[in-house]
Amino acid sequence: MGRRERLRAQTSAEIKSVALALMASGGPDAITLRAIAREMGMTANAIYGYFATRDDLVTTLINDVYTSLADAVDAAWETAPATRPADRIKAWAHALRDWALANPEGFRLVYGDPVPGYQAPPVGAAPDAGRRVCAGLTALAAAAWPYAGPHYAHSEFQWSDFDPALLDKLRPAFPDLPPAAVALAMRIWGRLHGLVTLEVYGHLRTLTPSPAKLYREELADLIRMLGVPDEPDS
Repeated sequence: MGRRERLRAQTSAEIKSVALALMASGGPDAITLRAIAREMGMTANAIYGYFATRDDLVTTLINDVYTSLADAVDAAWETAPATRPADRIKAWAHALRDWALANPEGFRLVYGDPVPGYQAPPVGAAPDAGRRVCAGLTALAAAAWPYAGPHYAHSEFQWSDFDPALLDKLRPAFPDLPPAAVALAMRIWGRLHGLVTLEVYGHLRTLTPSPAKLYREELADLIRMLGVPDEPDS
């Protein structure tokens, strides 16, 4: 990479960092190109040389955030052997919480209040990293399905109950899973996401000094609910 390309990459990274900082201090509607230019001592026209519109910047931020999260949970998943599904589920779940606490602005961008007026790109042009996280969640359900599946034999879920673009990603990766397993992945997400969101937004701060312990016990209860054997470390 030449000097000009390095400087452009550095400035682009700074623009994104300032955008997240503005959102952290002023909420999603604080992300404007003019405000970013003011913070960086640039002209608004100079910012437009990097991002043509505010929505282009937000789309890039969302893709970056989802990619960072997907990389973190995917890497954690691979640290546990496939023969120990409970360990894999725990590794993925703890990586989610660790990432969210280390990146609260990014978490709030993709899972908090929407950016006012933001128009996402068409489905075909939208960032795909978010679906990687969905695939990771489905992998959790797939790992648990040999144990949990019999409890959902009478599930009423059909493939038509899910977004077609999501299924285009999931069904080739998990061809043997029924619709009920995808629904189970969403319920797993609800339990993990709920406590992480409460912690990121500070709602647990006045309730308990031990949010990590609360999360561990919620995760242990989830694994028991799924029926996955949780073998002690040897």
